[in-house]
Amino acid sequence: MIKEMLTFGAAVLLILLAGAWLGLYYRHHARYRLWSRIPVSGLKLQKWLAPGLHLLERTSLLQRAPTLYYRTERSVQKLHGLRLSREKTLLVLAEAMSYGWAALIAGSSIALLTGEGIGMIAGVLLGGLLPISMLRDLERRVIMREQDIVMELPELLNKLVLLVGAGETVQKALLHCCHRADNDTHPLYMELRMMVSEWEGGHSFQEAFEQFSRRCAVQEISVFTTTVLLHFKRGGSDFVLALRDLSRVLWEKRKAIARTRGEQASSKLVFPMVVIFMVVLVLIGAPALMMINI
Repeated sequence: MIKEMLTFGAAVLLILLAGAWLGLYYRHHARYRLWSRIPVSGLKLQKWLAPGLHLLERTSLLQRAPTLYYRTERSVQKLHGLRLSREKTLLVLAEAMSYGWAALIAGSSIALLTGEGIGMIAGVLLGGLLPISMLRDLERRVIMREQDIVMELPELLNKLVLLVGAGETVQKALLHCCHRADNDTHPLYMELRMMVSEWEGGHSFQEAFEQFSRRCAVQEISVFTTTVLLHFKRGGSDFVLALRDLSRVLWEKRKAIARTRGEQASSKLVFPMVVIFMVVLVLIGAPALMMINI
């Protein structure tokens, strides 16, 4: 009797969840068709997010959970820029909601096929944990991006010191560093190329550099920007000395970040090593115990 009720409940929940998602998609996908063309790296379900977008706008997330919204928006702005930040934030939240919805559908399907409540429980747990995990991963990506920028900045400063010391202007030195970058996908050089395109498109050097600092949103970049804007017109030995002093400080920060990442990597290996130890212990100890029992 209990198994039949569980199967019936799982079937009803599956129909409601799947039917609601399909109904919302076919009703609102035309409205959000242009949203699927917004460039947001990392999204897997961008073409299928119309139901989630509709629910987020209908529930007024900004008024109900402003802390969650603004925290996510700040992370999205750091990763994907200020342009269309509201739409990109809603896309990220809608994908997180979609994964949670899909977990509930999967749990209901497992419970319907097996007749066991464990599938429903797993679906509910995953439905709550997956969105939280995705939003935490977004924050982790922001931290990694900031650390990558800080770690690469001393290399950039060394190149600028050599080029400016050899007689190049700051603009030409930056252009040379952008064109000769070892990693074109590095966030620092991507932002530098955007800054170069801005001043070549008509923006002043100072305005383009300030926009570069605002997009990076890293304290070390702000110090670098202030140093360059204070000295680039005068040039000379004072500018080179200022860059060298800043480079020396940033090298120490780079060492600290590398040390932190090494400690985090070693701590992640503890659990697999414990599991391997337990497996080896069982493989070695089980035959010995069996021989003792005999």
